[in-house]
Amino acid sequence: MSSISPADCFVDVCPLDVLPLGMGRAFVIEGRSVALFHRRGGAVFAVDNACPHKGGPLAEGMLAEGRVVCPMHARRYDGITGECDQPGVCSVRVHSVTIANGIVRVGIRGDGQDSEGVG
Repeated sequence: MSSISPADCFVDVCPLDVLPLGMGRAFVIEGRSVALFHRRGGAVFAVDNACPHKGGPLAEGMLAEGRVVCPMHARRYDGITGECDQPGVCSVRVHSVTIANGIVRVGIRGDGQDSEGVG
């Protein structure tokens, strides 16, 4: 799953079965557009939906070996760390994820900061 900060406040987002395997889907969570991805192995991770390079909609990108591929310029972002595979490129913000009773929950930091770590 994910590293969870004690300050995380989890928001119910959707049932797990509405997230297609191997694909992403965008949701607005606490005013922020977040892309959720359901990996074929079953894990779910969440990143901000805007690519830090040019704002591409990451939820429309594909998954390749645990990385989200931006549909605009093919930059790849790690689903766990948010790091880009190209040197000198900003990371995408990641969010904690838990699944409880078949419901995907995304962590939003209670102190106004963003969550770190993803599952």
